[in-house]
Amino acid sequence: MLAVLYDIHGNTAALDAVLDDAERVGAERYLLGGDYGTPSPAPLEVLERLRSLPEAIWIRGNGERWLREPPDRAEVREAYDAFEGTVPEEEVEWLFNLPPQVELDGILYVHGCPIADDESFPPQPSEDDGRLLGGVSGRTIVFGHSHRQFRRPGPRDTDLVNPGSVGMPLDGDVRAAWATWDGDFTFRRSEFDVERAAAAYRALGGRFGEMAARRIERGSD
Repeated sequence: MLAVLYDIHGNTAALDAVLDDAERVGAERYLLGGDYGTPSPAPLEVLERLRSLPEAIWIRGNGERWLREPPDRAEVREAYDAFEGTVPEEEVEWLFNLPPQVELDGILYVHGCPIADDESFPPQPSEDDGRLLGGVSGRTIVFGHSHRQFRRPGPRDTDLVNPGSVGMPLDGDVRAAWATWDGDFTFRRSEFDVERAAAAYRALGGRFGEMAARRIERGSD
């Protein structure tokens, strides 16, 4: 069984709960879909936990790319500036150089969509779906970034699967979201200490810390 974990965002309380549940249901492999914990309250702790997993396959999210190529958004730049220097340079280099996508068991895993790591398919069909697919057709595509757990058909005979966010769900359910694959996908949720996770982000200070804390508390923006 493959456990699929996306968008952890340094939330160790959620990650620990998910890893316990994944072991309980019999996960033997792990697909790690990016945005592990940069910036966040516990970036190194998350990496340590994930590196202890058996047979883990990693891809890069926009959070890892932004370590070298930060966006123009002021609050994100502020967070990355404050975060700079808290992770060893060799870790930054390793995270930045992770592959942006992988194919496993005939399924394509990306962070946001096939053409970008910071754009993602919405829960409902959109006129933009074709552009976000790029040249992909006839495939199951697993992606994250939007922090919303759903599955739906896409254009050109595609199957779009979002396992949701482990550390910062935004679909109205505060529980950690993830999935397993064992011939087909099963969506899963894990309860964790929401107050502890929100407090850790709030302790970072700044606009980003407060925004992230409120997201965790509400399960939405």
